[in-house]
This record gives sequence, structure tokens and C-alpha cells, in this order.
Amino acid sequence: MEMTASYGQFCPVAMGAEIFCTRWTPLILREMLCGSQRFNDLRRGVPRMSPTLLSKRLKELEHAGVIVSRRGEGGVTYELTPAGEDMRELVMTLGFWGQKWVDTHEALKKLDPGLLMWDMRRGLDPTPIPPRKCTIKFHYPEVRPGLKDWWLVVEGRTVDLCLTDPGFNVDLYVQGSLKSMTSIWMGHSTVRSEASAGRIELIGDRGISQNMQQWLGLSPFAKERNRRAAA
Repeated sequence: MEMTASYGQFCPVAMGAEIFCTRWTPLILREMLCGSQRFNDLRRGVPRMSPTLLSKRLKELEHAGVIVSRRGEGGVTYELTPAGEDMRELVMTLGFWGQKWVDTHEALKKLDPGLLMWDMRRGLDPTPIPPRKCTIKFHYPEVRPGLKDWWLVVEGRTVDLCLTDPGFNVDLYVQGSLKSMTSIWMGHSTVRSEASAGRIELIGDRGISQNMQQWLGLSPFAKERNRRAAA
């Protein structure tokens, strides 16, 4: 299979860019580096990408030796090869650069409740949450119907994300704007500051609410300070 347009240069930068810099490829690699191995999980991490194009990119990456597909009893899984794992530092460096230098206000215009909740589910640390089944409901009033309400169900080390009511008692109810929650997730703000300003409201289990900053799955780039905002 031939990759998309070639630079026609023998330079390693050009050859590497032909694989890494095709549209959506860095995001697919981000998802795989975060642990996604199945087609539907990858789709949830790149919701604006068509299934057809995702399939095409996966075939291109396999042809390039970056990933390998395996068929098992549960269906097809996609795994990074050593060449794919070697791209971890490249992806992380790109992410830290974006967190450091891209305008915060511009970043917060690109809001997506599905992607935010999927990332939160993936990064959530259940350690500070009581060792029983706990349900946390998020409500975004300004979002269109069908995407306003989300449930995180935490039991042990398992974290499930639901877009329909799972039917369990809600231990913590979190209401606020999608922008506020995205700002917290990206590390531009904190749970305490958003709650103090009245932009989010926490109702329910006091222990879970007080530890929200600890268990919330923040972006792996959240610790990087944005230089443009600081300036």
C-alpha cells in the first residue's frame, strides 16, 4: 500500500513526516499510546474521523510497520510495534508543545463532550474513591440534547462511561459548563477555583467531591504551564 503524498526526499525528517504527519495519524497514535486497541475505542477517541478514513489510516500504519493487527476471539485488535512505541516521545513532545504555546482561549473553543468524557474515563484514578460501586453524573446544561448527561461508574479498578442512565444511585452530581470542565481537564483551572466561582456545582458524597481533583482524569499534558496565557 502506498502512503499519501510523498515529499520526494531521502531526508529522514521528510520520510518520517510522510508517515506521522498525514491527517489524523498523530491522534490515532495518541489513542493507541493511551491503550486503545479496538476499532470502536479508537473511534471514540477521534469522533470526528469517519470510519472509512480510520480504517484506511490503520492499514497505512500497518503497512509502514508502525502497528500490527491481530484477530482473536473478541475480534481484531491493533497493537503498536517497537517502531510505533518509538513514536511515544514524539507524540508527547507535540502535546506538551501545544499545551505550552497554543492560545488557551482558542483551544477552549474546540469543545467536545464525548471526547472529554472518554479522556476522563481513561485517565480516572479510582484510588481516592470509596472501594464500592460509585456513580458520578455529569450534566452540561448548554450542550445539545442527547449529550448533556454522562455517567461514570467506578467499581474497583473498572471505570465505565455511560451516555444513558445506568440505573444506579448517583453518589456525586457534577453540573457545570463544558468549558469549565474542559479547562479543569486541560490543567488551565482547578475544581476548587471553578466551584468557588460558581461555574461548576458538586452535590452528593462529600468525600468524593473533596477528592475530585485527585481522582479526575486530567490530560497527561496538564502539568505544562501555558506560556502565552502567562504572558
